[in-house]
Amino acid sequence: MVRAMVVNADSPARPVSRARVRNLVSAALVTALMAASGWISIPLGTVPVTLQVFAVVLAALLLPSAWAAASLGVYLVLGTIGVPVFASGTAGLGVVLGPTGGYVLGFALAAPLASLARESLERTGAAQLVADAAAGVVAIAVIYALGWAQLAVVAHLSALQALLAGVAPFVVPDAIKAAAAITVATAVRRATSGR
Repeated sequence: MVRAMVVNADSPARPVSRARVRNLVSAALVTALMAASGWISIPLGTVPVTLQVFAVVLAALLLPSAWAAASLGVYLVLGTIGVPVFASGTAGLGVVLGPTGGYVLGFALAAPLASLARESLERTGAAQLVADAAAGVVAIAVIYALGWAQLAVVAHLSALQALLAGVAPFVVPDAIKAAAAITVATAVRRATSGR
Protein backbone atom coordinates (compact mmCIF):
# COMPACT_ATOMS: atom_id res chain seq x y z
CA MET A 1 0.00 0.00 0.00
CA VAL A 2 1.29 3.43 -0.92
CA ARG A 3 1.52 5.84 2.00
CA ALA A 4 2.42 9.51 2.06
CA MET A 5 4.01 11.23 5.00
CA VAL A 6 2.28 14.20 6.59
CA VAL A 7 4.65 16.46 8.47
CA ASN A 8 3.42 18.79 11.18
CA ALA A 9 5.84 20.96 13.12
CA ASP A 10 4.05 20.12 16.37
CA SER A 11 3.93 16.35 15.95
CA PRO A 12 6.02 13.62 14.38
CA ALA A 13 5.42 12.54 10.79
CA ARG A 14 2.60 10.05 10.35
CA PRO A 15 1.63 7.98 7.33
CA VAL A 16 -1.54 8.85 5.42
CA SER A 17 -3.18 6.04 3.51
CA ARG A 18 -3.97 6.27 -0.17
CA ALA A 19 -7.64 5.63 0.65
CA ARG A 20 -7.71 8.64 2.98
CA VAL A 21 -6.21 10.90 0.33
CA ARG A 22 -8.66 9.56 -2.27
CA ASN A 23 -11.59 10.17 0.10
CA LEU A 24 -10.40 13.70 0.87
CA VAL A 25 -10.04 14.57 -2.81
CA SER A 26 -13.37 12.94 -3.67
CA ALA A 27 -15.16 14.78 -0.86
CA ALA A 28 -13.71 18.10 -2.03
CA LEU A 29 -14.78 17.37 -5.61
CA VAL A 30 -18.31 16.49 -4.47
CA THR A 31 -18.51 19.77 -2.54
CA ALA A 32 -17.43 21.63 -5.67
CA LEU A 33 -19.91 19.66 -7.78
CA MET A 34 -22.72 20.52 -5.35
CA ALA A 35 -21.83 24.21 -5.57
CA ALA A 36 -21.61 24.19 -9.37
CA SER A 37 -24.78 22.13 -9.85
CA GLY A 38 -26.82 24.69 -7.90
CA TRP A 39 -26.06 27.26 -10.57
CA ILE A 40 -27.76 25.06 -13.18
CA SER A 41 -31.29 25.88 -12.16
CA ILE A 42 -34.68 25.80 -13.86
CA PRO A 43 -37.38 27.72 -11.99
CA LEU A 44 -40.43 25.55 -11.34
CA GLY A 45 -42.70 27.33 -8.90
CA THR A 46 -41.30 27.67 -5.39
CA VAL A 47 -38.72 24.89 -5.77
CA PRO A 48 -36.27 25.07 -8.71
CA VAL A 49 -34.95 22.06 -10.60
CA THR A 50 -31.18 21.69 -10.16
CA LEU A 51 -28.61 18.93 -10.60
CA GLN A 52 -27.91 18.82 -6.88
CA VAL A 53 -29.75 15.53 -6.30
CA PHE A 54 -27.32 13.97 -8.79
CA ALA A 55 -24.38 15.23 -6.72
CA VAL A 56 -25.91 14.06 -3.43
CA VAL A 57 -26.52 10.54 -4.76
CA LEU A 58 -23.04 10.47 -6.26
CA ALA A 59 -21.60 11.41 -2.86
CA ALA A 60 -23.53 8.56 -1.25
CA LEU A 61 -22.23 6.10 -3.84
CA LEU A 62 -18.57 7.09 -3.87
CA LEU A 63 -17.84 8.22 -0.31
CA PRO A 64 -17.92 6.45 3.04
CA SER A 65 -20.67 7.89 5.23
CA ALA A 66 -18.36 10.07 7.35
CA TRP A 67 -16.79 11.61 4.26
CA ALA A 68 -20.20 12.13 2.65
CA ALA A 69 -21.30 13.95 5.81
CA ALA A 70 -18.15 16.10 5.77
CA SER A 71 -18.50 16.96 2.08
CA LEU A 72 -22.15 18.03 2.30
CA GLY A 73 -21.55 19.65 5.68
CA VAL A 74 -18.92 21.90 4.11
CA TYR A 75 -21.38 22.75 1.32
CA LEU A 76 -24.07 23.66 3.88
CA VAL A 77 -21.67 25.80 5.94
CA LEU A 78 -20.36 27.61 2.85
CA GLY A 79 -23.86 28.45 1.70
CA THR A 80 -25.03 29.47 5.16
CA ILE A 81 -22.15 31.92 5.65
CA GLY A 82 -22.85 33.59 2.31
CA VAL A 83 -20.95 31.77 -0.42
CA PRO A 84 -23.42 31.51 -3.36
CA VAL A 85 -23.62 27.71 -3.61
CA PHE A 86 -27.35 27.11 -3.15
CA ALA A 87 -29.82 26.87 -6.06
CA SER A 88 -29.58 29.75 -8.54
CA GLY A 89 -26.46 31.08 -6.79
CA THR A 90 -28.26 32.03 -3.60
CA ALA A 91 -26.76 31.92 -0.12
CA GLY A 92 -27.30 32.80 3.50
CA LEU A 93 -29.18 31.70 6.56
CA GLY A 94 -32.37 33.10 5.03
CA VAL A 95 -32.25 30.39 2.37
CA VAL A 96 -31.69 27.64 4.95
CA LEU A 97 -34.62 28.89 7.04
CA GLY A 98 -36.79 29.73 4.02
CA PRO A 99 -39.33 27.64 2.10
CA THR A 100 -36.69 25.63 0.21
CA GLY A 101 -34.25 25.30 3.10
CA GLY A 102 -35.51 21.83 3.95
CA TYR A 103 -34.09 20.58 0.67
CA VAL A 104 -30.69 22.11 1.49
CA LEU A 105 -30.74 20.48 4.94
CA GLY A 106 -31.99 17.30 3.30
CA PHE A 107 -28.94 17.24 1.02
CA ALA A 108 -26.62 17.37 4.03
CA LEU A 109 -28.47 14.56 5.81
CA ALA A 110 -29.27 12.43 2.75
CA ALA A 111 -25.70 11.82 1.58
CA PRO A 112 -24.39 10.18 4.78
CA LEU A 113 -27.62 8.24 5.43
CA ALA A 114 -27.71 6.92 1.88
CA SER A 115 -24.03 6.06 2.11
CA LEU A 116 -24.72 4.12 5.32
CA ALA A 117 -27.54 2.24 3.57
CA ARG A 118 -25.20 1.37 0.67
CA GLU A 119 -22.42 0.26 3.03
CA SER A 120 -24.83 -1.91 5.02
CA LEU A 121 -26.15 -3.62 1.91
CA GLU A 122 -22.63 -4.15 0.56
CA ARG A 123 -21.64 -5.84 3.84
CA THR A 124 -24.57 -8.26 3.46
CA GLY A 125 -23.28 -9.26 0.03
CA ALA A 126 -25.99 -7.49 -1.97
CA ALA A 127 -25.20 -6.82 -5.61
CA GLN A 128 -23.58 -3.42 -6.19
CA LEU A 129 -26.47 -2.26 -8.36
CA VAL A 130 -28.97 -3.15 -5.63
CA ALA A 131 -26.93 -1.32 -2.98
CA ASP A 132 -26.57 1.71 -5.25
CA ALA A 133 -30.26 1.81 -6.16
CA ALA A 134 -31.25 1.55 -2.50
CA ALA A 135 -28.87 4.41 -1.66
CA GLY A 136 -30.49 6.51 -4.38
CA VAL A 137 -33.95 5.82 -2.98
CA VAL A 138 -32.83 6.66 0.57
CA ALA A 139 -31.18 9.91 -0.56
CA ILE A 140 -34.23 11.10 -2.48
CA ALA A 141 -36.63 10.08 0.31
CA VAL A 142 -34.64 12.03 2.92
CA ILE A 143 -34.40 15.11 0.68
CA TYR A 144 -38.14 14.99 -0.05
CA ALA A 145 -39.12 14.44 3.58
CA LEU A 146 -37.20 17.44 4.90
CA GLY A 147 -37.95 19.63 1.89
CA TRP A 148 -41.67 18.85 1.92
CA ALA A 149 -42.01 19.42 5.68
CA GLN A 150 -40.21 22.77 5.68
CA LEU A 151 -42.02 23.95 2.54
CA ALA A 152 -45.37 23.20 4.18
CA VAL A 153 -44.49 25.00 7.42
CA VAL A 154 -42.68 28.06 6.07
CA ALA A 155 -44.89 28.65 3.02
CA HIS A 156 -48.06 27.94 5.04
CA LEU A 157 -49.17 25.15 2.70
CA SER A 158 -51.23 22.11 3.53
CA ALA A 159 -49.40 18.79 3.46
CA LEU A 160 -51.03 17.99 0.10
CA GLN A 161 -50.21 21.41 -1.37
CA ALA A 162 -46.57 21.06 -0.31
CA LEU A 163 -46.46 17.54 -1.75
CA LEU A 164 -47.87 18.74 -5.07
CA ALA A 165 -45.55 21.76 -5.20
CA GLY A 166 -42.35 20.38 -3.74
CA VAL A 167 -42.26 16.65 -4.41
CA ALA A 168 -44.55 15.42 -7.22
CA PRO A 169 -42.99 17.45 -10.06
CA PHE A 170 -39.51 16.20 -9.17
CA VAL A 171 -39.98 12.43 -8.85
CA VAL A 172 -39.20 11.53 -12.46
CA PRO A 173 -36.35 14.04 -12.94
CA ASP A 174 -34.76 12.97 -9.65
CA ALA A 175 -35.05 9.29 -10.56
CA ILE A 176 -33.20 10.09 -13.80
CA LYS A 177 -30.53 12.00 -11.85
CA ALA A 178 -30.10 9.06 -9.47
CA ALA A 179 -29.75 6.65 -12.40
CA ALA A 180 -27.13 8.95 -13.94
CA ALA A 181 -25.26 9.07 -10.62
CA ILE A 182 -25.26 5.26 -10.46
CA THR A 183 -23.86 5.11 -14.00
CA VAL A 184 -21.12 7.64 -13.19
CA ALA A 185 -20.26 5.92 -9.88
CA THR A 186 -19.96 2.57 -11.66
CA ALA A 187 -17.58 4.09 -14.23
CA VAL A 188 -15.51 5.80 -11.51
CA ARG A 189 -15.22 2.55 -9.53
CA ARG A 190 -14.06 0.68 -12.64
CA ALA A 191 -11.53 3.38 -13.49
CA THR A 192 -10.09 3.54 -9.97
CA SER A 193 -9.97 -0.23 -9.48
CA GLY A 194 -7.97 -0.73 -12.68
CA ARG A 195 -10.56 -2.97 -14.32
